[in-house]
Amino acid sequence: MHKALIINHLTDTDFYKFTMGQVLLHRFPNEETEWEFKIRTKGVKTAYLKDEVDYQLDHLCTLRFTQAELDYLSTIPWFTKDYIDWLEDFQLKRKYIQVGVEGDNITIKAKGPALKVTWFEIYCLEIVQELWMQDQPVDWELGDKNLDYMISEYNRLIDEGKTFTVADFGCRRRASFAWQDHVIGRMVKECKAFVGTSDVYFAMKYGIKPIGTFAHEMYALAQGLKNVPIRQAQITVWDAWTKEYRGNLGIALSDNFGFKAFIEDFDLFYQKLFDGCRHDSGSPFKWGDLLIKMYEKSKIDPLTKTGCWSDSLDVKDVVDIVDYFTGRIKISIGQGTKMMNNVGGIALNMVMKVIKTNGKDVVKLSDTPGKTMCHSEKYIDYAKEQFDYIPLDEWKVD
Repeated sequence: MHKALIINHLTDTDFYKFTMGQVLLHRFPNEETEWEFKIRTKGVKTAYLKDEVDYQLDHLCTLRFTQAELDYLSTIPWFTKDYIDWLEDFQLKRKYIQVGVEGDNITIKAKGPALKVTWFEIYCLEIVQELWMQDQPVDWELGDKNLDYMISEYNRLIDEGKTFTVADFGCRRRASFAWQDHVIGRMVKECKAFVGTSDVYFAMKYGIKPIGTFAHEMYALAQGLKNVPIRQAQITVWDAWTKEYRGNLGIALSDNFGFKAFIEDFDLFYQKLFDGCRHDSGSPFKWGDLLIKMYEKSKIDPLTKTGCWSDSLDVKDVVDIVDYFTGRIKISIGQGTKMMNNVGGIALNMVMKVIKTNGKDVVKLSDTPGKTMCHSEKYIDYAKEQFDYIPLDEWKVD
């Protein structure tokens, strides 16, 4: 007997899937991408989940956006009518994704039009994580105690006059759909710093802000575009993004080729176009200091810009970041695992990333070398050479 169905709403995914989807529809409708699932957690065995993951994906590919969901998406001012019409007809195709087993773990590979296969990523992570957690020794009371502590610490910071916001970025890491619902319900009612969620379904349910701009997959896409040298990949993404959204959704992801390469390309023009930047690897403190220094060098008041921190943050990390950067830059926090899967047991650290665009290898270097995901060592070396890559933590800044 199969387990309960995990994905029952196509809005149960990260908001940036929608924002990136419109850019793909309007500006990159004919590109092909290949995706690969990877479990980073050492020593776990997930091969036994294969048949259940297949079953869950079969169901996923029957879903469509409901009229209520389309009506909600239509209220978001930067989504265009033709995009909403496209979403109305959208349905995932099972032929684009396959589940297998390699050694002790499952494999998932998706291949097809970028505009269509991109949607599989978050759903796959939600499915695998929840199936895995059903077999873990979870303690929901412990989860609520951890949540009590989180809320009390964030409220304490607010009461002390610290200025920051916190959002849920955890649908791909959650212990379960029901647990995410429970956590968001409590955060909305009890946490003074909580402003929204990346999960569109829950943003709609609770009437809170859906949060997200773009992910590493946009940089992966740009690397495979015809007549775009890799050194122009970042700029290609920023140009397409700002032309599409005309000043909305202005947080730029900063670590795909390392923060050093980001700052070199993110000149005064982009500093003024974007509202701020997001941190996802390397030292959060060094990153923030350098971001502030970048703005000050350009004679831009950092307090008019936002630093968004989102790299595996626990409560202590958030408290330390807020204490360190309050009064220096606007602080936005996005929390995943430590908000949505802090219930005991082993929460899987896993990703699903683009490995090829239009048949060409692509890479995410990041500022944490262990996050690099690419099958071609030659291409990794080429990318590092082109961007004069140095991980953030090893970058000696004058």
